[in-house]
Amino acid sequence: MHGLDKSLEPGHCWKPEAPIPKRKLRRMAIDWMLDLISTLFTDSPRPWYFVEEPHSGAKKSHVALRAQFADHGPSRSLDMGKCKFFPENRNNSYKVMQDKIICLPKRVQPSENHSSVLNVSQAVAGTTPLPPPNPSSTNPVTVEMKGLKTDLDLQQYSFINQMCYERALHWYAKYFPYLVLIHTLIFMLCSNFWFKFPGSSSKIEHFISILGKCFDSPWTTRALSEVSGEDSEEKDNRKNNMSRSNTVQSGPEGTLVNSQSLKSIPEKFVVDKSTAGALDKKEGEQAKALFEKVKKFRLHVEEGDILYAMYVRQTVLKVIKFLIIIAYNSALVSKVQFTVDCNVDIQDMTGYKNFSCNHTMAHLFSKLSFCYLCFVSIYGLTCLYTLYWLFYRSLKEYSFEYVRQETGIDDIPDVKNDFAFMLHMIDQYDPLYSKRFAVFLSEVSENKLKQLNLNNEWTPDKLRQKLQTNAHNRLELPLIMLSGLPDTVFEITELQSLKLEIIKNVMIPATVAQLDNLQELSLHQCSVKIHCAALSFLRENLKVLSVKFDDMRELPPWMYGLRNLEELYLVGSLSHDISKNVALESLRDLKSLKILSIKSNLSKIPQAVVDVSSHLQKMCIHNDGTKLVMLNNLKKMTNLTELELVHCDLERIPHAVFSLLSLQELDLKENNLKSIEEIVSFQHLRKLTVLKLWHNSITYIPEHIKKLTSLERLSFSHNKIEVLPSHLFLCNKIRYLDLSYNDIRFIPPEIGVLQSLQYFSITCNKVENLPDELYFCKKLKTLKIGKNSLSVLSPKIGNLLFLSYLDLKGNHFETLPPELGDCRALKRAGLVVEDALFETLPSDVREQMKTE
Repeated sequence: MHGLDKSLEPGHCWKPEAPIPKRKLRRMAIDWMLDLISTLFTDSPRPWYFVEEPHSGAKKSHVALRAQFADHGPSRSLDMGKCKFFPENRNNSYKVMQDKIICLPKRVQPSENHSSVLNVSQAVAGTTPLPPPNPSSTNPVTVEMKGLKTDLDLQQYSFINQMCYERALHWYAKYFPYLVLIHTLIFMLCSNFWFKFPGSSSKIEHFISILGKCFDSPWTTRALSEVSGEDSEEKDNRKNNMSRSNTVQSGPEGTLVNSQSLKSIPEKFVVDKSTAGALDKKEGEQAKALFEKVKKFRLHVEEGDILYAMYVRQTVLKVIKFLIIIAYNSALVSKVQFTVDCNVDIQDMTGYKNFSCNHTMAHLFSKLSFCYLCFVSIYGLTCLYTLYWLFYRSLKEYSFEYVRQETGIDDIPDVKNDFAFMLHMIDQYDPLYSKRFAVFLSEVSENKLKQLNLNNEWTPDKLRQKLQTNAHNRLELPLIMLSGLPDTVFEITELQSLKLEIIKNVMIPATVAQLDNLQELSLHQCSVKIHCAALSFLRENLKVLSVKFDDMRELPPWMYGLRNLEELYLVGSLSHDISKNVALESLRDLKSLKILSIKSNLSKIPQAVVDVSSHLQKMCIHNDGTKLVMLNNLKKMTNLTELELVHCDLERIPHAVFSLLSLQELDLKENNLKSIEEIVSFQHLRKLTVLKLWHNSITYIPEHIKKLTSLERLSFSHNKIEVLPSHLFLCNKIRYLDLSYNDIRFIPPEIGVLQSLQYFSITCNKVENLPDELYFCKKLKTLKIGKNSLSVLSPKIGNLLFLSYLDLKGNHFETLPPELGDCRALKRAGLVVEDALFETLPSDVREQMKTE
């Protein structure tokens, strides 16, 4: 034998001169396996040779086992654990390696056909054929297994192992670890998705943060201790009154207790001065901040049920996933087998076709699969219980009934949607959290704290820091979502505009008379009461009133007596029968009203508006898509100079508009205008200078537009116009022309007639060329030709000396003309173009544009 100095007896291993103790047990196992393998392959024991061949440069040697069959048959190899056994090969030595599957040729019982096949295959391979079996013999004869001798033993069996692993082994046995990993990742994703999704994680984190602060707040303990010290008789009366209110309620929300009305809270509230003196200022400020956070959080979270829906969906998904895993694992766990038969047609290479393979991990995978099914079953049962809990209880509504009865705080409102769901979830941990959190939902508790902290918190200096200039160029103080109106507001005598937004139970006292410069008041979703002396002051001084409301009952009834009011802005949902509303009929008392803006859902112009038509100069109706009909009342507004009918679902230009001889501006934005043939009637409106027909469905411009010679601003943007009539440019007074977002392909050369043109936009059309006559409009300051099909920009653009804004982006330009440098007013900030295209300009032109 190669590499040995003495012969080895069959079935025994040669012991190295310096044996390693750790190998003793391994050798014993090898001896036993050698005898077993010899029995499997032949009828008599075969000599095996155990050879140790050192690697070059290695301190320790690797052990290779070689087997030499007595009949010098084909070479065979066997992999046991980490050791790979190979038959003796005089020219090669092999390293120890590990395979996923181990395959050996399979012994088959010969038959006549099979024998002929073997003979044919051996004849093809150039080897001596096996002798045919004796047909007279009745006992089965085992044909000794012989293959083809090659020097590719390792490559052959590596190839066979891989082929059998891919073809014969069941996919479940191959990919079991990966399936477990994938299922685990899916379960983790389902369980943690709502903690990572921005729309839900922000709510959860915010809720936990607020909940912890409310639980630890000293104000919570103080409020609960105050109600616990009340007289027991008062508690009994309160419980009786609450039970009677529950009995009176009906409808789908009859099981919930309504909070007190806004009007009743100030009447019931009484300030406890002893408590006010004992309350620490820092604690009061912290509690005040918590009240504000809870308010905002409740308004935000109660709007939707994304948390509840997401939790239900991920629980349902986990249950479905659990059932799928149990179903297919139970069915396929039996497919994990230790021994697998494999048929690989490579007789020409090895001489064998049938192999018996050992899946080394089958026993482990089989046990693990049963353990995995147990763990998944436990997890699935918890998911099923969670699903039962979700659908058994109404988790989108949460009642504080038990808290109201226990604490005596009667006005704690019930909550819904995601807010209710989170409270149900926290109750599973500790109901005490919800009880202490409920204190910050009580308006009575909030009003007590408000009276203690409001004036100390909002000092005059702090309020002056919030002053800003509004759209009407007035000094404005915006107060949003406060607990009330601080008295210190009326110490800011320079105040011109007061904006109150989402402030309940606002009481305007008589001290408002100190604000001599107050002219504008904005009330957005506020319930306002006013002192008689304050009403007298506002009636004489208030010029602008803006009211944004959700319900008509939020309209202040005292606004109809403001006889010096000049501008009135109403935003909110009004009844379709608004003309029959008694309160609005009193608009006729607003003798000084000049501007009226209504953003609502009117079906017709109210009669109350017509009553002030004699002195009304501007009217704006934003109808939010509701169709506005019966516009004949417009004829009575003879002094109207500006009219806006936005989103009123108009299909034609109202004929009543043609009677408004004083009209100067008309805006018909976002309607359904398709044809504007009536535009010829605008010739009677000699004062009409501004016409906006944008955001409609107009397909063409009639030639009659040439008769509107007084037009200075014309907007046809966001329509479906394809052709521009040359008669359009006979309106030679036009200074502003917007034709953007249409389907225009050609600009007539008659555009050069518009010598007063200062603004021209054809953005987002299909224009391929610009007429040179465009550059005759030398007063042009803004030119927007982006998002078209232009490929060349004429050098004549240098004639536009006043050009300060040029939009070229989104075209097919390759270069820019250097004549752009002649446009001295055009700077880099005013040139909208791709950076690469800008670099095509000469360097001196670029530097000129970059210079401020």
